[in-house]
Amino acid sequence: MDIHDSVKFSLSAKFDKTNPKGVHVAENTYIAFDVAILTHDFTRGVRRHTRIGRNCFIGARSIILPGVEIGDGSIVAAGSVVVKSVPANSIVAGNPAKVIRENISVGPYGRFLNADEVQQQESLENGFN
Repeated sequence: MDIHDSVKFSLSAKFDKTNPKGVHVAENTYIAFDVAILTHDFTRGVRRHTRIGRNCFIGARSIILPGVEIGDGSIVAAGSVVVKSVPANSIVAGNPAKVIRENISVGPYGRFLNADEVQQQESLENGFN
């Protein structure tokens, strides 16, 4: 498994141990309780890499199916079933999960940023203090 040292996850989160090489979670991401991250499907004979980007929040009891990529700065609402890849900086919810909001700004662990924090983050990215 490729799980960054800064990732925080509940002890009840389930990472697919049948194909552990396929689990990839980037820095400053939070995975809540009872989340299942899958990288295989025996019925279809599939083994795929499942990737979760930086600064994401994966809500409780969500299921991430094999081969899905969740873009940086995205939020998966609790109880969602993610069947296809999620664009960066968006919120998905439902079964199957659908984009309900785009162009969001989050900090570490998928925490929403207020307007001042967004401006400060943009200044840092542009090289200003």
